[in-house]
Amino acid sequence: MAVLIAFLRAVNVGGASSIKMEALRGLCPALGLRHATTLLQSGNLVAAHDDGEADELAQRLEAAIAQDHPYKPRVIGRSAAELRRMVENNPLAPGDTRKPNHLLVMPLEREPDGGALARLRERHGGPEEIALVGSDLYLHYVDGIGRSKLTNALIERQLGVQGTARNWNTISKLVELAEEVEARG
Repeated sequence: MAVLIAFLRAVNVGGASSIKMEALRGLCPALGLRHATTLLQSGNLVAAHDDGEADELAQRLEAAIAQDHPYKPRVIGRSAAELRRMVENNPLAPGDTRKPNHLLVMPLEREPDGGALARLRERHGGPEEIALVGSDLYLHYVDGIGRSKLTNALIERQLGVQGTARNWNTISKLVELAEEVEARG
């Protein structure tokens, strides 16, 4: 038994580009996903499974959403072990001076090419802190996200891959949910 954490990209709560979390959970049994749990209304799903890798399951979930709903989000998958490593390997680990809602992790669909981070840093000089570990981009928005010029569009354009960011509070809650789903089997 393994656990999938699925991050839906660009879910707009209540807008045209949305899927109800109940509908998302409803797709899971046909895909072999059990104990499907969602966090918030912004496209975070945790579910147990017996077969497949996180990337493959995310692609199957993405296809199921596209088949049954007008909204077709990109789905990025991580295993519970990958999610734990995401937390453990955080080079911008939250400290006393960091607000957890200013610290984000952006799971990427794949690892960017070797020069991608340099291009992003060259294009955007700060004040945000940026670090890349494999296919996870860590972002610390020192002055908050609202006025930052470091946008998802800029990040994706410079890295050449899609991703979807979650703040540290959400990542921490997803770790807890993954542990609960693992315990349920």
